[in-house]
Amino acid sequence: MLRGFVQNRLGKKWSPEQISQALRAEFPDQPERHVVHETIYQAVYRPDLGGLARDLPQKALRTGRRRRKPHRHADSRRPQPLVDMTMIDARPAEVADRSVPGHWEGDLITGAYNRSAIGTLVERSSRFTILLHLPDGRHTADLVRDALVEAFTRLPIAVRRSLTWDQGKEMALHAQVAGTLAMPVFFCQKASPWQRPSNENTNGLLRQYFPKGTDLRVHTAERIAAVAAELNGRPRKALGWQTPAQRLARITAQTAPTPALRWEAEQDAL
Repeated sequence: MLRGFVQNRLGKKWSPEQISQALRAEFPDQPERHVVHETIYQAVYRPDLGGLARDLPQKALRTGRRRRKPHRHADSRRPQPLVDMTMIDARPAEVADRSVPGHWEGDLITGAYNRSAIGTLVERSSRFTILLHLPDGRHTADLVRDALVEAFTRLPIAVRRSLTWDQGKEMALHAQVAGTLAMPVFFCQKASPWQRPSNENTNGLLRQYFPKGTDLRVHTAERIAAVAAELNGRPRKALGWQTPAQRLARITAQTAPTPALRWEAEQDAL
């Protein structure tokens, strides 16, 4: 009778937990009929233990899984914290008031299932944007480190003062980034995107080009650079209707042209 009760409810798409509770309500004075939901799961997934599976339809549970999805220990799901972080409250005051150029905010925008990503960098005083093309969209710490170093070494030292990022594991090698570029890396508090306002605003604009839930691996380095150039050529109210490219070009007027700024020079020549 117990077996039939369970099979009948499974056939009606009840969950094992619902069935377990129904058994207690149906047979309150028969504790031998009270089974926990884990026992029902075992009966479905482990017929070798004398369970129900051999007598049930192929999709006995609502999930339709043939094998049970393993459950990890709670601690194994907890991301490991980055080591030796310098937090955002240690940044100099000049970063907060945007009075000195060269302070950047960075992040990743990710694609479907977090399987692809594009790196985003925004200079706080000019809102100038650099996009990082990551090979095959992979965003491991070593690939992000290499992309950051490559991008920043194209810029004059005068606009390489600091970088602020969130606590994503892609920045596990932040000490190598800081050491190679002689540029401190600061970290936001957890779940505090407002501490990178320029970057968050830019990421919102970028979703017009790279929608959420799409595969970002399809975008070439050339396509990503073209998107950055388009953003940098868009007038901003916060800049007195100058473009980010114009503002950063003015800041670096005394330095040699660099690949990151060449777009603005080419536009002026047209």
